[in-house]
Formats: sequence, C-alpha cells, structure tokens
Amino acid sequence: MADHAKPLREQDLAPDPLSQFAAWYREVEATDLRLPEAVALATASAEGAPSLRMVLLKGFDARGFVFFSNYSSRKGRELDANPRAALLFHWDPLGRQVRITGAVEHTGAEETAEYMHSRPRRSQLSALASPQSRVIESRDALEGRVAELQRRYPEGELPVPESWGGFRLEPETYEFWQQREDRLHDRLRYRHEGGDGGWLVERLAP
Repeated sequence: MADHAKPLREQDLAPDPLSQFAAWYREVEATDLRLPEAVALATASAEGAPSLRMVLLKGFDARGFVFFSNYSSRKGRELDANPRAALLFHWDPLGRQVRITGAVEHTGAEETAEYMHSRPRRSQLSALASPQSRVIESRDALEGRVAELQRRYPEGELPVPESWGGFRLEPETYEFWQQREDRLHDRLRYRHEGGDGGWLVERLAP
C-alpha cells in the first residue's frame, strides 16, 4: 500500500489530538514538502462574510496554535470583530489534511517581541514598512518606506510595530483526514466536550 493511502483507524489514534497532530507534523517534516508549516486560515467578518489566506504556523503547544500578522490587516480586523477561526493543513505527500477550529486571542507583547526579533532583519523592516491589506500608491512607495527605515535604524534592535503581533487559536475541534485509494477516505474528529471534559472521537463519512 502506498504511503499516502495508509488507513487511519480509531485504535491507532493518540489519546489527545495535540499528540496526534505532533506525530503527523513530525512525519511531514521528514518529507521533502516545502513549508510544512503553511496553513490556510479562514476568518469571517462580524456580518459573516468569509475570507481565506495562507499563513505560517509559528508554534503549537497545549495553549494553542500561533501565527503572526498585522493587527490592522483584514484578518486582524476580522479576528477582533469575530474572534473565531479555522485552520487547514494540506500535506499531499502523505495524503493528509488536518482541520482545526476554535477561538482566537492575541499573544502577549513579550511573546510577540521575542518572535519579531528572531526574524531576519529584512523581514522585520518589511513588517515595519507595510500597512498590510491597505491600498498603497505603488511598489516604489513601499520600497521607499523600507529604505527610510534602513536610514533611520542603520544598526541595533528594531522596534516592534505597534500594530503587529501574534494570534493564538485554542482548538475546540480537530479533524484528521487520511486519503484512501477507494475514495472512502478516513475522517476522524476530536471534539472537546467542554469544561473539564475530555475529547470525544467521532468518525465522519467522507
């Protein structure tokens, strides 16, 4: 059986979804897939109008899944108005997808600064220069903003943009999807039962 069509059975699952995600993530990191941390992020406005884009996962643990962006961007404004989101990882070499939904909150300023200063200097300058998702005059105008920042900060630590930072999604559901050659794909969902309850595992029809 091809590696991308292995069955996903209930008895093979980890007892909690975070451990299951971590196991799958380690497996995809071992492939030649470029950017296994790339994930589709779906948000919605206060009126329910959806939008979707790719972001990079920057960490995950028991507290949730973290990504960073400009708080004034479309995604940032939507998450402020409607602080719920969905993530979708698609790992084609293994025939796998993972869907995660939950509430979203901002990370702390210290966590944001630590990540910002870990980025290459040019990336930090870009974050400072870009009014993300806003209409701009031209590419030249944007590059001019970067050049001005380079003159203003020729060396030393760059400031963290006030409108830029992290988001943490706290999962309420995980769905693990495994491709099968007969198209009867395996879909197993962990659903948090709320409060101090554990995770309920449910099989979904493909």
